[in-house]
Amino acid sequence: MIYLQLFLIFLEVGALSFGGGYGMIALIQEKMLSNGWLTEEQMLNIIAVAESTPGPIAVNLATFVGSTQGGILGAFLATLGVILPSFIIILIIVTLIKNLLKYKPVNAFLDGLRPVVVGLVIATGIIYILSKLFSFSSVGDSFTPDLQSIIIFALIVVIAVLWKIIRKKKISPIIMILISAGLGIGVYALI
Repeated sequence: MIYLQLFLIFLEVGALSFGGGYGMIALIQEKMLSNGWLTEEQMLNIIAVAESTPGPIAVNLATFVGSTQGGILGAFLATLGVILPSFIIILIIVTLIKNLLKYKPVNAFLDGLRPVVVGLVIATGIIYILSKLFSFSSVGDSFTPDLQSIIIFALIVVIAVLWKIIRKKKISPIIMILISAGLGIGVYALI
């Protein structure tokens, strides 16, 4: 039963989410928490691991959650569920794209979708910043600052800004991940 449930939940996530993996995070989180499969803290940790590993974040999240709930078969079915809708939609679009883009309603739909995707990504970022830095997960919760997380976040921002000023370009995400890991080890060991 868990296998069918994993497949169907991630099929729904894959079918109803727009904006790529980051747009899916909020829906995946809602599904995991409502089914009692993961806690808020576990979800934050899984997202951190999924962002740090190669591959699309939604696929990494589906694979990890599937494996925690149903082993290798659960990982396979959750991953299949999350990628199947996009795969089918892309196949259809590729065959029809030349004809579809000449219609104004299709372009209007795509233009209207972009701000929603940006809003989902920004909202997800704000939710995770509040949750990790201040232990705030819902209305009515008190703000409890997490000193280590705030220090790491502040150091990462300073490093990114200094890198941009000194090197005249953005810092590589890979370098940021490595620096974050080092800071996490150092800060949590000291404080």
